[in-house]
Amino acid sequence: MKLNKLALNIHRSFAIACVFIGLASGCSYASHDTSATANGSQKSDGVEVAQTPAQKVSVALPDFSEIAAQQGPAVVNISVSGSVKLGTQGFPGFAEPDPNDPFYEFFRRFQIPGPQGSQPTHGLGSGFIISADGVILTNAHVVANADEVIVKLTDKREFKAKVMGADKPSDVAVLKIDAKDLPFVKIGDPKKSRVGEWVIAIGSPFGFENSVTAGIISAKSRSLPDEGYVPFLQTDVAINPGNSGGPLFNMSGEVIGINSQIYSRSGGYQGLSFAIPIDVAMKSEAQLIDHGKVNRGRLGVLIQEVNQDLATSFGLEKPVGALVSSVEKGSPAEHAGIESGDVILKFNGKEIFHSSDLPPLVAELPPGSEASLEIWHKKRSRTISMKIGEMNATIATAEPENTNKGKLGLALRQLTAEERAKTELPKDEGLVVEHIAEGPAAQAGIRPGDIILSVNGEKVASVEKLRSLIEKAGKRLAFHVMRGEMKLFIAIKIE
Repeated sequence: MKLNKLALNIHRSFAIACVFIGLASGCSYASHDTSATANGSQKSDGVEVAQTPAQKVSVALPDFSEIAAQQGPAVVNISVSGSVKLGTQGFPGFAEPDPNDPFYEFFRRFQIPGPQGSQPTHGLGSGFIISADGVILTNAHVVANADEVIVKLTDKREFKAKVMGADKPSDVAVLKIDAKDLPFVKIGDPKKSRVGEWVIAIGSPFGFENSVTAGIISAKSRSLPDEGYVPFLQTDVAINPGNSGGPLFNMSGEVIGINSQIYSRSGGYQGLSFAIPIDVAMKSEAQLIDHGKVNRGRLGVLIQEVNQDLATSFGLEKPVGALVSSVEKGSPAEHAGIESGDVILKFNGKEIFHSSDLPPLVAELPPGSEASLEIWHKKRSRTISMKIGEMNATIATAEPENTNKGKLGLALRQLTAEERAKTELPKDEGLVVEHIAEGPAAQAGIRPGDIILSVNGEKVASVEKLRSLIEKAGKRLAFHVMRGEMKLFIAIKIE
């Protein structure tokens, strides 16, 4: 009896299981009479049940072996030797104290004794051959301060390289070795690349020559601090020390970038790598070969990002463009009539979504060329033409601080005659922040000592004028502030 009950339970359990999974998996058990039809379906108690075969899903993973085999011989290992001067302290980086420094005597008497002269340095990097006669591209920081550069090929041949030129702003250097019939890479177009597309890097991380790593393009046109002239390609390709200067390939085996930087808190790979687009690098290469330096265009303005509060203050529909926070005296921008508070919306027909979009566009133009700019000036759009100057210094950028809620909380005073003479400000411009209490101004980043030049585009030189402007401005204010020698806009929100 127990055996029969157990068999019945098994019979029922199996039948129930078939209800749930039998039709999908082709279960052959049935408690009723079932026969197959000509079209492959089953007939159970006169009802046809369609049999659907399981669909096979296959995902093809990329194969990088062919690219690595074909392009690997054109990638080189670069070893650099040089020297670093030792200061009075006997360590690299310690400069000799200035004799005019009030602490000069202290340092002179109590300096730590150490070796004088210079200390040898060594470095490793990567590069790639771009022509059969031995022209090589790498990073400028790889060969910086180098006394000797040795290039090693995959066939173990070594050559002493000559540095033809190096451009620090774009971080591109051109080397030349005395060789012929060398394998060389094919140059691609990074503008055709897409976010999410597979890419591979070949280089010498930690000295491991011709190492291949792969990933995808994470973003395009990334701007990094102090690197305003390069719209970087961001990838998640594993890049480590020694990869610098190596090529970034697309799936067609074309170079689309030079691996240049990583974002890391440990000094090693953490998922964020940045490559110089190869079209930017090749423009630098051509000028370095022809002239030994790179000539760049220049406007002569200090710019900053436009956030939502600033956009509202200036009457813009959305936060786009590059906000001009100051204009250099005698610069091309000043001659063209550009003013502080103007927002550059387009440059030669190309829209400026972020302030970081502008410097590369200006830099790539030769000095003396004409450019057309669409500018948002006093809540109206206008178009101007101007002649591009020559860059002799980095275009600086300034980022506004975040805003918050609260009272304004400012204690202000007029400039003294001495302060006005020192700052060269006109009489109708400038209020000094004497003290600041907790409130939206402090939260926005206004500091004691700042000089408020204008509010929402109107100059202020008295507390009364400032108060009247605040009363009629509403909840959004754009303060134009002078901080030391720098000028910037700070948005303040009043609730």
